[in-house]
Amino acid sequence: MEDRELLELAAKAADITITRWGGLYGAFIEKGQSWSPLTDDGDALRLAVKLKLDIAQGVGHLIAGDILYPRSGDPAVDTRRAIVVAAAEIGRAM
Repeated sequence: MEDRELLELAAKAADITITRWGGLYGAFIEKGQSWSPLTDDGDALRLAVKLKLDIAQGVGHLIAGDILYPRSGDPAVDTRRAIVVAAAEIGRAM
């Protein structure tokens, strides 16, 4: 799944309206505020909290919600992506 589709579905799950696309962050929400949980730790954490996702670290993988996500090397990048993937799965099921 492409990043934009992941973000669209994650936003749907969190009841966040993306008002436009572009710039370094990709997505903008209310009042022009950027939203990029794939690159911003704070946005990713707020997304996880809003969706009540449990996050755990295993050997060679992360668990976010019901998603088992393989590690690729950078723990912060992997954690943010696992959160967004889990949120996208919730959005897809809505």
